[in-house]
Amino acid sequence: MSDKKKIRWGIIGCGHIAKTFTQSFKASKGGYLKSCAASDVERAQNFAAEHGIRHVHASYQALVADSDIDVIYIATTHNFHFAHIMLCLENNKHVLCEKPLTINAKQALQVKKTAEAKGLLVLEAVWTRFLPAIDALKQSLAEGAIGPIKSMYANFSLNRIMADEHRLLNPRLAGGALLDLGIYPITMADIVFDEIPEKAIASAIMTHTGVDEVSNYLLSYMGGKTALLSAGFRQAAPTECLIYGEKGYIRVPHFLGAKGYEICLDGQATQHIQFDYVDEHKFSFEINHVNKCLQDNKSSSELLPLSKSLQLIELMDDLRGQFNLVYPED
Repeated sequence: MSDKKKIRWGIIGCGHIAKTFTQSFKASKGGYLKSCAASDVERAQNFAAEHGIRHVHASYQALVADSDIDVIYIATTHNFHFAHIMLCLENNKHVLCEKPLTINAKQALQVKKTAEAKGLLVLEAVWTRFLPAIDALKQSLAEGAIGPIKSMYANFSLNRIMADEHRLLNPRLAGGALLDLGIYPITMADIVFDEIPEKAIASAIMTHTGVDEVSNYLLSYMGGKTALLSAGFRQAAPTECLIYGEKGYIRVPHFLGAKGYEICLDGQATQHIQFDYVDEHKFSFEINHVNKCLQDNKSSSELLPLSKSLQLIELMDDLRGQFNLVYPED
């Protein structure tokens, strides 16, 4: 593709997260949002009218068959990710898929093999990884801002009451805290340590529907480094990440949508590093990244290659197995 060519996008799924995507798309560069499709065509028509999308396809199959679309954003519930990714790949479409990429590593491995065989870009939409503040944080850690890193803590929690059919509570929709919320603390641990943990221990409080409402993960890395991580949708707790080093620590408030961080060194004034953005445009950074990859004819992302997504899904398979949460797709 020419650098000047606009990347043409389609959307599978027209729910809440797709709305966030379309709002963010307005602040992105290098792309054109062409079409959408939903399981209910009327919902897709209403969504298109609300967000100024010109074309609506009557089915997902019709969308992926459209030769005027380069890449498709998948915004369906977790249990559908694998089938919809494969549908896109079979029709030679690049993919940006909401996290988690798939339910389990078996599915992720098949996605990886198919994408590589076809030379297609598949990217997991973990928006945290593409934020300017996270890029700067990695640089600060690499420069030894707090000395050698010893351990870290990260928590992402909500406190919600919801119906059993809600995607977080419903095992048929691959519900539970781990895949939906826990992926963010796990992502932060990967960003901080950039290695596969040597050992992983998990515990969970389970709901009456059989999914984890709160789950905790202790990851151990080479040299005794550790990450203490937690996620839940029935507990109240600050969403933050703390990274502890020999010379001080770094605090990242609301790390999954980080707009900055604090460097706290012993005996020194706190340094505030800030990278503000408009909340409604929070996915624009990942959209820009996909557009740039495709304009540069790249079939893999340096920020989040499929090999990395596969490693973390393998880790989540291990953690989930420790509290005996099994999905129909397993």
